[in-house]
Amino acid sequence: MVMKSTIEQTTIKIIDILKERNQTITFAESCTGGRIAAAFTAVSGASNVLNGSCVTYSNEIKSEWLGVSETTLIQYGAVSYACVEEMLVGILKMAHADYAIAVSGIAGPTGGTADKPVGTVYIGVQQKDEPPMIQHYLFKGDRAAVQEQATETAIRFLRKNL
Repeated sequence: MVMKSTIEQTTIKIIDILKERNQTITFAESCTGGRIAAAFTAVSGASNVLNGSCVTYSNEIKSEWLGVSETTLIQYGAVSYACVEEMLVGILKMAHADYAIAVSGIAGPTGGTADKPVGTVYIGVQQKDEPPMIQHYLFKGDRAAVQEQATETAIRFLRKNL
C-alpha cells in the first residue's frame, strides 16, 4: 500500500468537497509554473471540478489574459497583493469557476530586491461573488523549495477556506 502525501490527501479532499457541492476550481499561476494544476490533475476525478488553469508568467500575459491593469503592474508590480487580486478576478471570469487560486512571487535565485526579496510570494483564494483572501509569504530555500512551499501553501489555503 502506497502512502499518499499530505498535499495529495488535501487535494483529494478538495476535489471531493467540490464534487459534492457541484462546484469548480481554476488557477492563475505565476511563480508556481503550473504546479498547483499538476497537483490536481494527478488525482483521478479532477476533471469533474477543474475547469482549466493559466500559467501567466509575464506581465504582458497577466494583462492580456487576466486583465491585470498596466497601472497595477507599474505601481505595485507583479508580485503584489493588487496583482494577485486582479489575477483572481480575471481567472474566475475566464474559467467561469466557483473558486480560484492565484499565485505570484519571486522564486529566485535572481529577481529579488530589498523590498521584495527572493521567496516573496502572494497567494490568493477567492470564491465567486465573495471578497478575495490574499496572504503575503516569505519562503526560504532555493527556487525549487520556494515553488514547492508556495504550491503546498496555496492548496492548504484553499482547503481551509472551502
